Amino acid sequence: MTEISLSRVSGGAEPHQRLSPRVRFCLLASITLSFLAGSSVPTPIYPIYQSAWHFSAVVITIIFSVYALSVLAALLVFGRVSDYIGRRPVLLVTTAMQVVAMYSLGTASGLGELIAGRVLQGLSTGAAVSAVGAGLIQLHAQRGAIANAIAPVSGSAIGALLGSVMVQFVPFPTHTVFAVLAGILIVQFIGLVLLRDTQPARPGALRSLVPQFSVPTQVRSAMLIAASVFIAGWAVAGFYASLGPALIKHVFEVSSSSIGGLALATFSGSGVAAILALRSRSARTFAWVGSLALMIGMVTVLISLQFKSFAFFFYGIGIAGMGFGAGFQGGIRMVVAAAAPVELAGVLSVSFLCCYLGMGVPAIAAGYEVAKGADIMVTAQLFGAVIVMLAALAVVGLIWTRAVKVG
Repeated sequence: MTEISLSRVSGGAEPHQRLSPRVRFCLLASITLSFLAGSSVPTPIYPIYQSAWHFSAVVITIIFSVYALSVLAALLVFGRVSDYIGRRPVLLVTTAMQVVAMYSLGTASGLGELIAGRVLQGLSTGAAVSAVGAGLIQLHAQRGAIANAIAPVSGSAIGALLGSVMVQFVPFPTHTVFAVLAGILIVQFIGLVLLRDTQPARPGALRSLVPQFSVPTQVRSAMLIAASVFIAGWAVAGFYASLGPALIKHVFEVSSSSIGGLALATFSGSGVAAILALRSRSARTFAWVGSLALMIGMVTVLISLQFKSFAFFFYGIGIAGMGFGAGFQGGIRMVVAAAAPVELAGVLSVSFLCCYLGMGVPAIAAGYEVAKGADIMVTAQLFGAVIVMLAALAVVGLIWTRAVKVG
């Protein structure tokens, strides 16, 4: 495995490593997997909380929104700090925070503890994703870009499936699933202790904490295209994570907790399949496939809701998931190709900001409308129409910049 580390770029000597490059790469990728699995695992469990604590479906959207806003806040403040203090310190702190979040979620006896756990989970995820993403790319540029796209999507699928399986077959699922994730995180924390950081510290750490939503000049063309794909794709993910369970119950009259998790797992799993199937294609091809599949998939889902076709609903989820995965991979490759090594975490933090803005803002708006008494079907149709328009904007951007090589 070819290793591309910032220390080599900057001329410094790489510190002695206790772990091989392959083990380090797998460790970093697994951290993204576990963080994102933890974010999606509550989706099939929400109906259990809802039954036990007697809150409305709107509260589920609020809990989801709290998580998304926490991720956004952490990305704004801590997204670039690993470019200055190193990847390892950031990941040690955020992994420890995730363990505490799993404890809070696993022992929650009411909405307060559940929301506190989601806030802590969101803050640690937002602070970690750009650091771990930059570390993966430094270890291996090409595989790192692929891992940055596959790991979040796979993590979401694994978390949704894990939650669904445990809800159906394991005693005390609201405790067990978070205990399993906490155990995995503890093992990863030990791995990080053994890791040696190849990212040299440099001045400017405190200044990097000032919220900033900008990228270097040479990255802007790529980011303009990528942002539309990011926002559209992650808005679909937010659609299924926040409104999915309630919508499935309302439209198809299916109340099983596992169905909501299965829908999210289908969406995420088809995204992974698209990334692997197209891995030898260019970044622009990924972006084209992603944008078009998002539009087709969302239109299919909207039709399925109108005609109450459960099979067609899942068919649309699969197509939209392919668009999500392909678009995310294309966008990541575009912006990474244009960024300098010392700018990786900062550029990735802006990328993930776009993703979580797409995931959080429409879901919050939809939840607010439902809370005011809007019909959930009408809200879902408006949500879907917005997503189709966002994907169309990405297509317009790709056509407009056709002559510009961005990946």
